[in-house]
Formats: sequence, structure tokens, C-alpha cells
Amino acid sequence: MSKSSAAVIERSSARGRGRPRSEQARTAILQSTLDLLKEVGFNELSIESIAARAEVGKATVYRWWPNKAALVIDAFVSVVGEELGFKSKGSVQNALRDQMRRWTVVFRSPLGRIVASVIGAGQSEPEILEAFREHWVEPRRREAREMLKRGIKNGEIKDLDPDTILDILYGPLYFRLLVQNTPLSSDFADVVLSAITPGLFQ
Repeated sequence: MSKSSAAVIERSSARGRGRPRSEQARTAILQSTLDLLKEVGFNELSIESIAARAEVGKATVYRWWPNKAALVIDAFVSVVGEELGFKSKGSVQNALRDQMRRWTVVFRSPLGRIVASVIGAGQSEPEILEAFREHWVEPRRREAREMLKRGIKNGEIKDLDPDTILDILYGPLYFRLLVQNTPLSSDFADVVLSAITPGLFQ
């Protein structure tokens, strides 16, 4: 795990101190999930082992998450969710470039391999893919859609379907994450955005 990701996990643990018991349990579950993922990977991970590591009952885990995939994605989001938001206050183009570059940094770390494992497992288990879409893809897309719609309204972006724009932008990044034909890099994010700039921005 990268130093930045490890630091975020450490801060997440520190924030758990002094919280109400239910929130302490939830934080412990998320942290235990991340720890066990590093040790055994997604396929060997179980709700039983997570509950035992967090010192809670299985019922406590299932109170918040319906299955292992939903829990793993929430654990991932707890570490990188804020980091991967659209932070730039300038143009939509700059906001996209900044976020896509940060995306590549996170996804080429061990955390990215966790997500790749979840997507891979989801090809044969539809509930895993559904959890990935619900807990990771859709919340990120909701934020991105609103930003793109603002860009369309103010004339910065051509009047195109926001979901199609996102597929074009992030499809190549996910391809490199999953297929690993060539390294996933920040420079590649720049190339992808530059390639579609003539057809996207006014």
C-alpha cells in the first residue's frame, strides 16, 4: 500500500477513538476489512473473519452491509472517497484532469487491485457487481453528472449525454486497471482527456 493510502487508513483509525460504540464498531469493521484484504485478498475474505478481527458479531456486520462486496467497497471508499472527489473550482476540464490523475494514483496502488478483484468476481456473481455499482460507481457518477451538467449549461461542454462522456473518459482507465496491458499512469489520463477534448469542449 502506498504511503498516502496508509496514512489515510491510520487517520481513519485515529478518528474512531471517542466515538459512540456503534460508530466505533463500524470503524473497526472497516479497518479489519482493509487489514484482512492485505493479508488474504478478496476471494479468501469472509464476513466471519472480519467480525472476529473487529471483535463484533456477524449480525453487527450484516446490520450495515448485505454482503462481502458491499463491505469491501465501503471500506475502500472510507479510505479514498474524499481523495477522489472533484476538487478543482476552475473549469470542468481542469476538474476532470485533476480527478483523473488522482484516480490513476489510487488505482495503481494495492487498493486498486482490490477493486479489480471485486470487478473480476462480479463477472460470475451478479450481486457483487451490483454492490460495486451501488456503493462505488453510482455515487461517483452522481457527483460527476452534476458537474458535467453545469458545464453543458454554461456552454463549456457540448450537449452530450453525461453518462456517455464518463464512459469514454473512464473506460480506458478501467481497461488498463483490469487488463494490465500497459501501466496505468497519470500521463495516460492526460492522453485520454486530450484525445476527446475536441469533441467534448466548446
